[in-house]
Amino acid sequence: MTKRKKTTPKKTTRRKNTKTNKSNSKLINILLFIIILLLLAIGFLIYTIDTNKLNETKKEIPKVVKNIETKVKETNDEFDKYFDQIEKIKKDKFEEYTKDFYKEYTDTEEIKTPNKEEIKKTEVKQKATTSNKPKLAIIFDDVTTQYQINKIHDIGYTTTISVMPPTKRHPDSAKITSKLPFYMIHFPLEARVFKNEESSTLHINDTYEKIEKRVAKIRELYPNAKYTNNHTGSKFTSNEPAMDKLFKALKKYDFIFVDSRTTSKSVAKQMAKKYNMPYISRNVFLDNEQDFDYIQGQLKKAIAIAKKNGFAIAICHPHSMTIKTLKESKALVKDLDMIYLNQLPSLAN
Repeated sequence: MTKRKKTTPKKTTRRKNTKTNKSNSKLINILLFIIILLLLAIGFLIYTIDTNKLNETKKEIPKVVKNIETKVKETNDEFDKYFDQIEKIKKDKFEEYTKDFYKEYTDTEEIKTPNKEEIKKTEVKQKATTSNKPKLAIIFDDVTTQYQINKIHDIGYTTTISVMPPTKRHPDSAKITSKLPFYMIHFPLEARVFKNEESSTLHINDTYEKIEKRVAKIRELYPNAKYTNNHTGSKFTSNEPAMDKLFKALKKYDFIFVDSRTTSKSVAKQMAKKYNMPYISRNVFLDNEQDFDYIQGQLKKAIAIAKKNGFAIAICHPHSMTIKTLKESKALVKDLDMIYLNQLPSLAN
């Protein structure tokens, strides 16, 4: 008999393969699902962490800002303490406090009749105010730093800054004028008795060549300046030969002298007439005493002169108490035109 060959059951094999494939596919799907879940979980965790960090950062921002504000305040306080300490030094460290320093001057006829043809344009032509209000020009002497200028500007109304020429103690006192619309030069001149003299102070026995060279240097340092007033100078301004040499040089380099009147014996008026220049002098010093009531009382004197004569010139210094008093005395000057010195009725052109 012929033996039959054994045949492999194909259908059974196919079924097994199909089951295996389905099983593998299912496993892959499960793995993919698990991977997706893991990715979603990781993404959620990252989002949660970032959100928490963002919230924490938002909470920290006010703290950081507050810390910065505190640091700024502490820095400003340190500056104020520094300048308050300076003010505790004896007055002769700042100015020559002669008996004439306390006197009030009202010789206004002198300033009302200058030779206008001799007054040229200043750095920025300041228009004369057309109102009929009394006019008050307040000059801040002894300015040497940007910090002082910032404090003065914070007063809130117009004042004139008079800067000291640069020295080793204040080397930047020319640079700080670059953005000022108007300023003066506070020119150091010899005093009768003064221990803290500025370097390059002019003396009565200086030759014309030395004085002319100093004025030329001032012109070089301050090309746009027009007006200068004396720092100390009771001895120099009362000496006719010395003032003659100074006015000759000032005339040559186009400066106008403002008499701070540190002495009643000043010969500035007769020199101004000799050289055909306007004569300008202060009426009141505001801050001979660093006391609120005293300074405000002096300001009231200046206001009274302005209301009586149409204008007045007051001089003060960048002391903290002076700035505080003037800032808190705005109500007193509300009926006046607060002006730069060159806006006085007889000088504005």
